[in-house]
Amino acid sequence: MLRKELKLIIAFPSTSDAIAAEKACKENGHAGRLIPIPGEISAGCGLAWAAPVEEKNEILTLLENNRIAVEVTREMMI
Repeated sequence: MLRKELKLIIAFPSTSDAIAAEKACKENGHAGRLIPIPGEISAGCGLAWAAPVEEKNEILTLLENNRIAVEVTREMMI
């Protein structure tokens, strides 16, 4: 059985923002992966970045600095 963990979930208004976020996070050594948006969140493109909550501030700053649009940010058990 899979154990749920608290994760930072960042949803994007477009697929291009999601892909840009994945690229920026990986290039800067941030853990995480693209996932389908959990059902509890309704947002634009259907993709979200799931990452450790401990990296929240660094990731959001990175996305802002790279002008990557974020639609929803949540911490949730997945």
